[in-house]
Amino acid sequence: MRSRASINGHAIHPMLIPFPLAFLAGGFLFDLIGVLTQRPALWTVGYYLTIAGVGAALVAALPGFVDYFLTVPPQSSGKERATKHMLAMLSVVGLFAVAWFLRDNGAEPGTPTLALEALGAGLLAIGGWLGGTLVERNMISVDHRYAEAGRWSEASYQGKKGEPIPVAGKDELQVNQMKLLHVAGKRIVLGRNDEGYVAFDDGCTHAGGSLAGGVMICGTVQCLWHGSQFDVATGKVKAGPAKKSISTYKVEERGHEIYLTL
Repeated sequence: MRSRASINGHAIHPMLIPFPLAFLAGGFLFDLIGVLTQRPALWTVGYYLTIAGVGAALVAALPGFVDYFLTVPPQSSGKERATKHMLAMLSVVGLFAVAWFLRDNGAEPGTPTLALEALGAGLLAIGGWLGGTLVERNMISVDHRYAEAGRWSEASYQGKKGEPIPVAGKDELQVNQMKLLHVAGKRIVLGRNDEGYVAFDDGCTHAGGSLAGGVMICGTVQCLWHGSQFDVATGKVKAGPAKKSISTYKVEERGHEIYLTL
């Protein structure tokens, strides 16, 4: 699923996350222990760890925003979870930034500073758990493609209802490969099975997982979030937990191009 080192292959965000987690949590612990033991060297380390943590968090936030807006399927349980994760982590950055501002060039942290850092550390744990769930359960920033699945493909097209739109070359996809299409505000999967090309909605009707990021084989596409399966030709549910069918669309071959009709 795309930047999915996830859908577009951006594995950058998960690689950067450990730095702000370690720096900010370490900054709070060094400040707290330094105050309790009255060791200025410790709270000085905490001061600089906080600076490093806020800076690292801002850097990690950039690919995070890319994943949020371009990778996480819209109208899905993953999107709701990603929103909570984003708000929690932005709050963490804000709390630690204010805590740092309250200190005078590395001076001993007072009670307000420690209170802000403690609250930030708590939110950091919650946000980290949500982020881990996004990776583990929603497979955001995980390249889970199966063997011979081919390179991820995604493209946007302009078109009107009832108007055939060229969306792929005749031999662009191999059997059981898929391509995510953005057409007129809709996310549609173009796939190729043993019978030819098919097109269907990208969102699983159970929790909104991306079907384009799933697996298609023997005329069936499976959502990897919870295992729901759909017939790619009819859209009917072949295995739950989904209960509602997905919409399918007319696809036809014209010369060396594949046309989609909404």
